[in-house]
Amino acid sequence: MQVRPILTLDMTDPTAGSVDTDLLAEPRLVVEPGMAARVSAVAGPVLQGMGYRLVRIKISGEFGCTVQIMAERPDGSMQIDDCEAISRALSPVLDVADPIDRAYRLEISSPGIDRPLVRRSDFERYAGHLVKIEMAVAHQGRKRFRGTLGGVESDAVHLHRDDIRAGEDADVMLVMEDIADARLVLTDELIAESMRRGKAAERELKQNLGLEPPPPPHAKKSDPAKSNKPKPKLKPEKKNAPKNTKEHRLAAERLRRGEIDPIEGD
Repeated sequence: MQVRPILTLDMTDPTAGSVDTDLLAEPRLVVEPGMAARVSAVAGPVLQGMGYRLVRIKISGEFGCTVQIMAERPDGSMQIDDCEAISRALSPVLDVADPIDRAYRLEISSPGIDRPLVRRSDFERYAGHLVKIEMAVAHQGRKRFRGTLGGVESDAVHLHRDDIRAGEDADVMLVMEDIADARLVLTDELIAESMRRGKAAERELKQNLGLEPPPPPHAKKSDPAKSNKPKPKLKPEKKNAPKNTKEHRLAAERLRRGEIDPIEGD
């Protein structure tokens, strides 16, 4: 049984591109246990059938009981219309399956800026950003790590740690299947990148809906890495002194009359 669902849309990380069927079917490496797993078994296939990916399910005791379902498109984008569509499709399915034995509030949201990383493609996409990782299986006697993602190698995530102690290695390889929770850390760089991509996605959506004219064919897409760099100031060219002044004309007249030596000048 559920009460009226609520929709929330956090800052998202939209990226340009069409729907990728491989990304859509990509399995999650980080999954929930217990009651959340039962909700996941119901919600996951419905979302995939609609063209969305399940990110995370969280059940909390807020307002009696709240079931938060984070979802996204395969390219990482998510709009308020997407949340509404998911809510309309998922609510009756959950009512029939009844994975939770008490009243609850359904909340559909995007993953947010400081999003959880649950798939291999997530770790690849956010290489270079700061993350916090908690392991289900200890690595070198530790379960909690923090550092910069260095990409994915085979079945492990490369992490350059910023929380090292004396005698510990700064670079570690963490097996993805042993990760219990991984989440981006909110930084100025992450916010700036999210805002840039968000504006690009909004502009593309308006163009697709015909609310904004498409860019001309010859237009070049700006490079976000260079767009904020100030343009260098050009030095003004040094102009030669004018040669047709009054002084020059008088000197030429004197030279013509033989009043000055053409070699020695004035």
